[in-house]
Amino acid sequence: MAAAINTRFMLIVLKNSVCFTQRRFRVKTKWAGTRPKFPATDLALQNFDATYSIQLGDLWPSVRAAMLSEQKYGALVNNFSSTADLITDFQSQGCIDFTGVRCSPGEQTGSQTDSALITTSKTPETEPVRPDLSSSINCFVYPRGDISRFKPARPDSNGILGYYLLDAASVLPVLALDIQQGHTALDLCAAPGGKTLALLQTQRLRFLWANDSSGSRITRLHRMLQSYIPKEYRTEDRVRITSLDGRKFSEMEDQTFDRVLVDVPCTTDRHSLMEEDNNIFKRSRTKERQRLPLLQTELLVAGIQAARLGGEVLYSTCSLSQLQNEYVVQQAVNIAQEEFGITVEIQDLLWLTHHFQETFHFAPNLSVGELVLPHLCANFGPIYMCKLRRVR
Repeated sequence: MAAAINTRFMLIVLKNSVCFTQRRFRVKTKWAGTRPKFPATDLALQNFDATYSIQLGDLWPSVRAAMLSEQKYGALVNNFSSTADLITDFQSQGCIDFTGVRCSPGEQTGSQTDSALITTSKTPETEPVRPDLSSSINCFVYPRGDISRFKPARPDSNGILGYYLLDAASVLPVLALDIQQGHTALDLCAAPGGKTLALLQTQRLRFLWANDSSGSRITRLHRMLQSYIPKEYRTEDRVRITSLDGRKFSEMEDQTFDRVLVDVPCTTDRHSLMEEDNNIFKRSRTKERQRLPLLQTELLVAGIQAARLGGEVLYSTCSLSQLQNEYVVQQAVNIAQEEFGITVEIQDLLWLTHHFQETFHFAPNLSVGELVLPHLCANFGPIYMCKLRRVR
């Protein structure tokens, strides 16, 4: 770039074009009051480079590239709308219902071994049976390597939207919960509602309690359910929505549930890398971010308390962080045992990784739980999940 300057104009030659910039428009770049000097996305990337390069090792460069690329979505079919033509349309586009393939008999679940502090359910005398995945949940994705995007959903003749766009890996925690006919379920941190909607798609629940501590997020949850679930299925005896502090749920409510989903607030790694809005890596939210593992542990302990004897709890995050994933699970299991006399067993989810390995990339060798890793050919996640069963 060459420039010739006189008292009135600056002549800029850029490639083969020439443009004149009047003197009054030649100003130094200044930081506007609304533009952060240290963008939260940059701070997040610095943090992730420092921690995940150690945690993931050679896997981090590919995961990093995927997280900085456009995310891939799935279309969760709404069974409460007219879906026959919709499914045919998805199939004609080459989309695949990744939940539709059934496990082979050899893909059975056991329990995951860990330290002596964590009780596991696998014994030499018993062989657990693989969960029966709900055939009512249908989630379509484009094939591996296909970065096509779904169009926005349209309402049917009754005004109910036909599908919900979400990270397809978000459906895995719901599938792992193994909802059975007549079950009751608690979604402790429900908003904005993707997993809540997936729970309802099983059409097996007798009652669902959806809770979130944030009033504004609960408003979003209400709007979402109104768009996807007919009014007659949203009665108080079927779906209850509250805005309670999830950490104190068992203190305020004495009801227990067959299944509990604890999808906790976290650093939302992909959002933190891509969006400045509501980014937890803002300097003003440093203390909030540092308190996350404590909050997550308290929520998981509350979820364990809310499960009935023999009930199951699914803990999940959308973070790669061991501090928010495995360490939270181990800490919550210890607290439940030592402070409340509750014993839980960590359930093995290897059957799930084998079953869905053609659609998702899973992290190897986790101490507890399973983790979906973003990958350029299958850019879903990150989603961490760990399943617990209350045995005492």
